[in-house]
Amino acid sequence: MKKINICQVVGDDAKKTKGWIGANKYLILRRLSQLGILFLFLLGPWFDVWIIKGNLTSSLILDTLPLSDPFILLQSFFAGHSLAVDALIGGLIVLIFYLVVGGRVFCSWVCPMNIVTDAANYFRCKLGIKATSSGVSNKTRYWILAVSMSTAWLTSSIVWELVNPVSILHRSIIFGMSFGWGLIVLIFLFDLFVVKNGWCSRLCPMGAFYSLLGKVSLLRVNAKEREKCTDCLECYAVCPESQIINPALKGNNSSIILDKNCTNCGRCIDICEPKVFSYSSRFKKN
Repeated sequence: MKKINICQVVGDDAKKTKGWIGANKYLILRRLSQLGILFLFLLGPWFDVWIIKGNLTSSLILDTLPLSDPFILLQSFFAGHSLAVDALIGGLIVLIFYLVVGGRVFCSWVCPMNIVTDAANYFRCKLGIKATSSGVSNKTRYWILAVSMSTAWLTSSIVWELVNPVSILHRSIIFGMSFGWGLIVLIFLFDLFVVKNGWCSRLCPMGAFYSLLGKVSLLRVNAKEREKCTDCLECYAVCPESQIINPALKGNNSSIILDKNCTNCGRCIDICEPKVFSYSSRFKKN
């Protein structure tokens, strides 16, 4: 009997009962969020409509509300740079937002690199490429996070931003900095041929930083109907951090996924035909 590649049939049952849109609802909303945020940044330099000025590192909405990436601010602090009041206020706003909705919501709902790595995962699945899922430890990202801060302290400069694919991709799209596209292609190929979910789930220090916020965030995915689970393994196939599912799905304690690495992407909710998963607060009882 021919062995079925689970990732090639993911969502088929959900599509039959929910329809295509229902089986991809949160994926569609994520793409609208990612592309919509990018479009708002592009309105200024492309059409001279300045709703947002700046980029993901630092921006100003309607010339009034500052937003700053706390990951960049932390590097600036270690580098010994003086931090402007507006930058600190913007960083605090962003920090509070991600403490509520989940730190790694940035990774799945905002970060443009997520589109690149999701595309690599899609083609790897469709082409049946046997990329390893364990070639790089998922703790490596925390070591890179530590190195990025240490380097900032030792050099008195934000060195990581010179090679940060997230910042490079965003600037390249907005300002046409073409030299960074080579790095983006390398990451795409790395995820496609070498390590499944290699960049976002194993190497990216920004994801590591935001996961620390996710440790205490309020919004969570809840496997509250876990008794309906049919062991189809589709949620494991689509989850970029599949190790986080088992404690909630099969454990004897809370059904809420409390792992800090959950991106709240909603794909497990989308593709689960028996509707095991849903969003809830971290305090919701079973």
